Amino acid sequence: MATATAMATGARTRIFSGVQPTGHLTLGNYLGAMRRWAEVDQHRAEALFCVVDLHALTVEHDPARVRRLSRQAATLLLASGLDPELCTVFVQSQVDEHLRLSYLMECTASDGEMRRMIQYKEKAAREQARGGSVRLSLLTYPALMAADILAYGTDEVPVGEDQAQHVELTRDLAVRFNQRYGATFVVPRTVTPPVAARVKNLQDPTSKMGKSQDRTAGVVYLLDEPEAVRKKVTRAVTDSEPDVSYEPERRPGVANLLEVLAACAGGDPERLAAGYDSCGALKKDVAEAVVEMLRPVQERHAELAAEPGLVDAVLLAGAERARGLARPRVDAAFEAVGLLPGR
Repeated sequence: MATATAMATGARTRIFSGVQPTGHLTLGNYLGAMRRWAEVDQHRAEALFCVVDLHALTVEHDPARVRRLSRQAATLLLASGLDPELCTVFVQSQVDEHLRLSYLMECTASDGEMRRMIQYKEKAAREQARGGSVRLSLLTYPALMAADILAYGTDEVPVGEDQAQHVELTRDLAVRFNQRYGATFVVPRTVTPPVAARVKNLQDPTSKMGKSQDRTAGVVYLLDEPEAVRKKVTRAVTDSEPDVSYEPERRPGVANLLEVLAACAGGDPERLAAGYDSCGALKKDVAEAVVEMLRPVQERHAELAAEPGLVDAVLLAGAERARGLARPRVDAAFEAVGLLPGR
């Protein structure tokens, strides 16, 4: 039987990735994904970048905040250098094919697969600890993520380490669907950047710098004022040793700072460590490197935020383009499982 990958042979590599509007975007989002999207991915492939707003509904949320953060995230994607002439930037909920295909992925996945997802276990435990109920959508979220990816015939999915398990599930579902119903989906692969793929929280260097964390003192947001950035970096947790060395396991706080500096200013973390005799000097340089890296992003964001109509036009055009790419494949999947054509 011919594979969907073979069907795509000769076509330009297609990339899909997205950001959730569950909080303000962070330095980790930028260094781990957004900068590479702008500098590399949109130039080398047919790339789609999405604000996955439907995923923000899997936990308790404020509708106005989701709407506001969705617009802010889209504006920051453009401010980071994504060019609508080179790639497709859109909002997930504006393309119906994501939800259409999500149900087929739920019909392809098993209950056990969903319950084994690490993020489900972690998020469900947090919701229960707060006294809240766990929404069914939190369990089925990976099926929607699979639909996000598979709808576009995606070859590569650039994601952080925390999402790699979901992409592996997506691969399994694509293979299973193709075996059951015929070659329909491309089986995607995960791509992770080699440096700063998972920037750690400055106050807890054993956990990632997440945009929805309660402890915000260790999270640098893309729209933080320069003084706020400096204060957070200066107060970053290190250790009691006076020197600087790159030892991620033994000295995670220092290693995190060195990785951030390497990602912002270039260089190798271990070699950079040799240039410092104190954590104070390292923190000062890291802070300035982050401030300077974020400056053009913040300036461009301010310009775009002053023209919301322009951002809306980009998103609507992106959604129309994405819809045109997704609909034929999703229609084919509906036909493959035995559903009557609707149009």
